[in-house]
This record gives sequence, structure tokens and C-alpha cells, in this order.
Amino acid sequence: MQLVDNESFFAQLTKLFKASEDRGSIWLTHKRLTQDGDAGEEESREYPCLVRVTNGKEAAFSTRVEPGQLDAFHATYGSLLKSSMTTLRRRDKKREKQHADEAAKRKRRMTLPIAIEGPKRGNGRRQRQRRVKAALKQDEAKAKFEAREEAAKEKEKAKEL
Repeated sequence: MQLVDNESFFAQLTKLFKASEDRGSIWLTHKRLTQDGDAGEEESREYPCLVRVTNGKEAAFSTRVEPGQLDAFHATYGSLLKSSMTTLRRRDKKREKQHADEAAKRKRRMTLPIAIEGPKRGNGRRQRQRRVKAALKQDEAKAKFEAREEAAKEKEKAKEL
């Protein structure tokens, strides 16, 4: 990874955005630079920032931004990002809503009781068998759902600790 000055960083970043307009990804990383051995100094000290860019293949470069230059850097950087992100796709909210509605419908269907009625023998026997099977399947689905919910709660408790 090569360290370049701010102007050449913006020039290379513009080229990289143009190269990946149709296809490709770009990773941007921001990091505060600190040196080891600065532990004795006061907390109000300002640190420089390191901005890295890579496309995962051949392009990888970074720049160092001093605290005094940060406002000007972010203004240029922000306008460059806004102008380069015109190729992003919009989220398909209609499809997301459809998936959410289907999930709610499945959840609702899981809570509705299945009435097992009809004769055990004779006419209607197969319908009753199908209902019994559906009720067993519903019970299994409820058990799986409860197990997932319990695992999620335990995972959240572990995160809190």
C-alpha cells in the first residue's frame, strides 16, 4: 500500500471510481493514527487520520490527513463521494414489503389452531389425517421458532455481559 499526498489521493480515487462504474467494489477505511509511547502525554492531543482505499485487487493506496487539514479534506472527499455514487441501485421497497407481509402471514398461520374433526373411519378419514399431519407440522414449527427466539435472547444476554 502506497502513501500519497491528498491531491494525488483524490485523483487516484476519482480514477478508481470511474473504473468501477459498471462493476466492482471499493473499500474505504478511516483510522486514527497513534504512535506507541505516547501514553504519558495529555488526552487532548489531536491525532492525524489515515484514509485507505482498495478495490481488493491491484489498487491500494492511502493518505495521511493532519488535524488542521481535516475540514478541507472532508469537504472535498464528501463531494467526490456524492458525485461518484450515482451508479448505486435503489432499494426495492415493494419487494421488501412483500417479504415482510409473507413472513407475517406465516407467523399468523402458525398461531391459528387447526381443528381436527371428522370421522376416524369412513368418509372424511383422509381429510382428518391431513389435518392431524398439519397440526403436527405446526407444532414442530412452533418449537423451532421458540428455540430460535430463545437462542437470540441468550445471544443478546451474552453481548450485554
